[in-house]
Amino acid sequence: MKKIISTSKAPAAIGPYSQAIRSGNLLFISGQIPIDPESGELIKGDVEEQAERVLKNVKAILEAAGMGLEDVVKTTLYLKNLGNFEKVNNIYKRYFVSSPPARSTVEVSRLPKDAEVEIEAIAIAPFERD
Repeated sequence: MKKIISTSKAPAAIGPYSQAIRSGNLLFISGQIPIDPESGELIKGDVEEQAERVLKNVKAILEAAGMGLEDVVKTTLYLKNLGNFEKVNNIYKRYFVSSPPARSTVEVSRLPKDAEVEIEAIAIAPFERD
């Protein structure tokens, strides 16, 4: 069984996909780029501002599913420039303060809407929190 998770507090999908899918106690969050959910526009700031917006979007989707950042078990970060790794890391560690999830970071040649960063996540929560 799968349930589509959607919230207006994160940007609407820009293609044929869901913001997130919940299956049992697993939540799969689609890659989030730095789109402001109110304007629908890409944040044009530096990579730190973009990473901040992306993580706010991830957090909003988690909350819509009744979960929180503490429930994230795996993230994948896509960076247009791996030279920004430390800058993004400084923002990331403010969101995942204790018990950070497993993570992969990959440099890519291009991201949707020419974003600097994209993050996808997998979270797990006990069934009783449904």
